[in-house]
Amino acid sequence: MQNYKTNCFNSDNLSIKCDNRVINLETPLVMGILNLTPDSFFDGGNYLDEDSIVKRAAQIINEGAEIIDLGAYSTRPGASQVSAREEYNRLAPAVSCIRKKFPEAILSIDTFRSDIASKIVNEFGSCIINDISGGTMDEKMYEAIAHLQVPYIMMHIKGTPQNMQQNPEYEDLMGEVMSFFARRIKIMNDLGVSNIILDPGFGFGKTIDHNYEILARMNEFLDFKLPLLIGLSRKSMIYKFLGGDPSTSLNGTTALNMMCLNKGASILRVHDVKEAVECVKLHLKIMSQLK
Repeated sequence: MQNYKTNCFNSDNLSIKCDNRVINLETPLVMGILNLTPDSFFDGGNYLDEDSIVKRAAQIINEGAEIIDLGAYSTRPGASQVSAREEYNRLAPAVSCIRKKFPEAILSIDTFRSDIASKIVNEFGSCIINDISGGTMDEKMYEAIAHLQVPYIMMHIKGTPQNMQQNPEYEDLMGEVMSFFARRIKIMNDLGVSNIILDPGFGFGKTIDHNYEILARMNEFLDFKLPLLIGLSRKSMIYKFLGGDPSTSLNGTTALNMMCLNKGASILRVHDVKEAVECVKLHLKIMSQLK
């Protein structure tokens, strides 16, 4: 297999810097999802006013998550497109009220638009930018991140949310995903960006079998020596295999999250924070017995 380590600018640092804070990812962290959309696949429409947003943020923090991930554009398969203005109008009030109520919270902004990333960071301070397109849907994103100097989550996707699940095909699944990351990490490194987190993109242009192959071989991504974020919370790869729907997929999510921790995940992105935090605690307890 190709050695990808030489493509990494900051190859031995499992930490990210957000403003003046260094976030150590040697110990796995939990990212709690706060969807500001009416049509997300699991909890769409639940957090559309300030009171519900603040309550959800408080729940995420109180249950032990280190990061709150705010998304204002549903990226479920086949989701409707949302204008940049509408995305900003959903995000800005939510970021503002969370900053006021929880000034120490680490925020992640789930957007593929460079102008949204720039506006939010410039108006409300440093945030992680969580780009589901890995830079493929806005050619200005990498330059924006280099200018903003904020952490960047690079996710792999094939296609767009509108077409990604229309019979996705790969000749060499892992080879193509690894090459995607290698090329794009190099571009960002050349711009002086090293604050990168990788996300293999479960469910984004992948069949059920593709998802489970990536899961089985997840440790190969550790060759990049960069933090790895895993987001498979209540996704169809669970309930289409086991039966049920998103509402019945917590147990499957927990089982797969534990496997991901064992394979080197640095961040779990989840709807159910308490259960994910318990996974991390149990994982750390087991690991402590091996020292």
